[in-house]
Amino acid sequence: MRFLAVPALMFALLAAPLGAQVKFTQQADRIEVEIDGKPYTTFFLAQGGNKPYLYPLSTASGIVVTRHFPMESFPGETNDHPHQRGLFFSHGDINGYNFWATEPGSNIPKMGRMILKKVIEAQGGEKSGIIRATFEGQDSEGRAIMTETRTITFYRDPRLRTIDYEIRIDAITKLIFGDTKEGTFGIRLATLMTEDKGGRMANAEGQETEKNVWGKRSPWVDYFGPVAGQTVGVAIFDDPANPRHPTYWHSRAYGLFAANPFGVRDFTGDKSKDGSLTLDPGASLRFRYRVVIHPGDVRSAHIADLYRQYTAH
Repeated sequence: MRFLAVPALMFALLAAPLGAQVKFTQQADRIEVEIDGKPYTTFFLAQGGNKPYLYPLSTASGIVVTRHFPMESFPGETNDHPHQRGLFFSHGDINGYNFWATEPGSNIPKMGRMILKKVIEAQGGEKSGIIRATFEGQDSEGRAIMTETRTITFYRDPRLRTIDYEIRIDAITKLIFGDTKEGTFGIRLATLMTEDKGGRMANAEGQETEKNVWGKRSPWVDYFGPVAGQTVGVAIFDDPANPRHPTYWHSRAYGLFAANPFGVRDFTGDKSKDGSLTLDPGASLRFRYRVVIHPGDVRSAHIADLYRQYTAH
């Protein structure tokens, strides 16, 4: 496995200001995130061609809400779908190539690859910190078809962990995002939060459980459940400026939780519909999401109010 060399000077330039409460430490293949003097998460920078992802994620009090597998072994966890790592953005059909399941060594036909091109910024601060990095999307033959610029902002707060995540896709060749449920902005939640263990998902319309949330459109969904003796949850907000807002949701009872604007045929079961999207060479596509990790359920965490605050900015 080859990693990008990072000059020593860059490490110094990327260091957080003295006294910063959100702080970053960069290595060749990852960026460590620290909040209030404690390790919070790691941004893995597309090692071995796999998609970039954040892992682990936790509440402000330290309760981990992401599944550990396949990065680590943890008692009682499920071990299905190893490509569902932490928090990620990817899609299962771009020009016929699979960027959703990109585990190194997988025997997947027409598997895409993501390659780190440059860490543009990793700047900490007293109240927030921002990471910006550019990746190249390649087809299974190694030809570049797109670039992706990820901008991730972490906020410090005594009660919540809030992450703003922006993805800008620049087409090198003509891109067709195919209609498939296998996508797109997602997180694999802790096994204890799954529906069979007492977890529950709820959308902005008040619908609950996979039966009523999966494949439906909504501006936000919250997925909460019991972990370490407490109820905790994760909400994903779909920005009103995103393509096809409000998005469809690929949210499963087993812990997959994803916003997917492309899988219209899969979600509706109507074969006459086509959720694909075409991006011409040189054109750009932008997505913005907010992730809020909170104590309590959808009501006690006031997720509807937090979404209104988000859209008022």
